[in-house]
Amino acid sequence: MENSSPYRGEGLPVTTSSAAKSDRRWRSSSKPIQSTSRPSLLLAFFSCLAWLYVAGRHRIIDRKAKGLENSRRTSNIRPKVLTVEDKLMVLGCKTMIFRDLERRIVEAEMELTLAKSQGYLKSQLQQSGSSSGKRLLAVIGVYTGFGSRLNRNVFRGSWMPRGDALKKLEERGVVIRFVIGRSANRGDSLDRNIDEESHTTNDFLILDSHEEAQEELPKKAKFFFSLAVQNWDAEFYVKVDDSINLDLDGLIKLLESRRGQDSAYIGCMKSGEVVSEEGRPWYEPEWWKFGDEKTYFRHAGGLLFILSKNMAQYININSAILKTYAHDDISVGSWMMGLQATYIDDSRLCCGSSGQ
Repeated sequence: MENSSPYRGEGLPVTTSSAAKSDRRWRSSSKPIQSTSRPSLLLAFFSCLAWLYVAGRHRIIDRKAKGLENSRRTSNIRPKVLTVEDKLMVLGCKTMIFRDLERRIVEAEMELTLAKSQGYLKSQLQQSGSSSGKRLLAVIGVYTGFGSRLNRNVFRGSWMPRGDALKKLEERGVVIRFVIGRSANRGDSLDRNIDEESHTTNDFLILDSHEEAQEELPKKAKFFFSLAVQNWDAEFYVKVDDSINLDLDGLIKLLESRRGQDSAYIGCMKSGEVVSEEGRPWYEPEWWKFGDEKTYFRHAGGLLFILSKNMAQYININSAILKTYAHDDISVGSWMMGLQATYIDDSRLCCGSSGQ
């Protein structure tokens, strides 16, 4: 059956002009973009740099302004009130600082005494030694007090030489000095009287760093041996109490027989009960340190004991840290326990012996 359509065989009708325009638009849009010129790119690059610089400067100015404002606000803030915990913390820090300073002072004192004992006083020792330049036999320190002038005069008139006789004894190698500290009220009449007596008799060793008092007697041993070993180079250093009458010739013979014993600790050796009841004679406040039996270790009695050169030098070097007890003989005995000391028990040095 034949198609009666008037468009048979001709296809769909289109408008030629509109199709051509559409085709030209597509082609024109697909053409590559022409490259921008080089001066334009450089101008854009420098513009960006300028913008970044200006923005950075603005930020810096803003930060300075904020910092100034914060500092003003801080200056207007009232100081913080310290709490009890803060104060305790500050006090704790200060205590630690003080302890550190104290430790450094002790170390410095030990180094100083060590330096003195190793030759820094060599010229002084030569001047204080015998006229022949040899080492002295002994330095004898007679403990005395402010109220013991009568005893001193008795000694000077009996066993202890005075004046020229004292100088001749020193030429033989034996130095004798009364040992005393200073008054608690420095420069008072007690000190002045001792200075006047010393100027007249020239037989004192005055411990300027020591306070003369009964309760300070154990510390007196540290000061005596330290100062004696610094001032005189001797074989032995002898502590004598001013309550005994000394056989000087017998003591000199004893010391001469012991020459060369470098670690000698000589005396009337004893031990005994540690008194723990306060109020009793010879009370020891630190009695509990001596064990359950409350017995003292072996030591030389306090009336007279002798140390060799290196034992006295040990006290000089370590005087700042040596522990003292209630009595001087116990204190010295405790220092000897930690050393390779040779204990020499001599009955002639005991109380009531004919040798005293």
